[in-house]
Amino acid sequence: MTANPQASTFAHALDFSGKTVLVTGGGVGIGRAIAEAFASAGAQVVIAEIDPARADQAEAAMPGARVIRCDVRQRGVGAMLAERIAAETGKLDVLVNNVGHFVHARPFAMLEDEEADDILDTNLGQLLRMTRAMIPLLRKAGPGANIINVTSIEAHRGIPYCSVYAAAKWAVTGFTKSLALELGPEGIRVNTIAPETTDTPQVALDFMIPRENRAHEERWIPLGRFGQPSDCAGAALYLASPLAAWVTGTALNVDGGALAAGGWYRTPQGEWTNVPLISGNGLVIPGTAA
Repeated sequence: MTANPQASTFAHALDFSGKTVLVTGGGVGIGRAIAEAFASAGAQVVIAEIDPARADQAEAAMPGARVIRCDVRQRGVGAMLAERIAAETGKLDVLVNNVGHFVHARPFAMLEDEEADDILDTNLGQLLRMTRAMIPLLRKAGPGANIINVTSIEAHRGIPYCSVYAAAKWAVTGFTKSLALELGPEGIRVNTIAPETTDTPQVALDFMIPRENRAHEERWIPLGRFGQPSDCAGAALYLASPLAAWVTGTALNVDGGALAAGGWYRTPQGEWTNVPLISGNGLVIPGTAA
């Protein structure tokens, strides 16, 4: 019987021993879950974290990780991180650009120019600078190196009161596709993870959705729930692994099927509707009886 030459590769696909991974904003939420997943898979993890308390917590949870307390939005921080990684490991196998935030959520007409600039730099500007700073180290890692940009499902649909945020996320999608073409001949892959609402301190479900409405959650999302940070961590491991060796310039929508549903919801009777109903107290509760 002829052995499958890929079998060994698949069997060890999620072993990241000897790999160096940088996760920005890795002290909490999705970033923390991604950092922990790579650490558990044997990688040397470097975390960039702005919050001192969260940085301390990440160090305690991942003793082998290198946690650098910094603000990736500040110019020059990318170069500083690159210098430290170069001195310690000499290369970077995976860059996870995780930092992002709504920053100011309100109608576009109410935003000041400075606030719009703040949103753009938090979600796009710093990501561009970080990526440019890390490309030389990714090239040293050689073919198989990865860039994973954590965007949002809002990079593929509209979101009221967050127009500039959505613009930045859409821009990251275009940047990812274009950079994938530039770096593809060198064997460096570039992809995005686009999560739907995920239960993190930044978007805590108990704050975003009143507890009395959480009973309808199973009908709002085709797979019956909102996201957990571990969902994105699994996606990141896949994209960085040999399992995704022929995947670049694409978005992995970690959304429970929300984007595919495109506004369709299930009623309590199990039927599908795209017409939200109004409850007795005036709340719009898609898929529930009035």
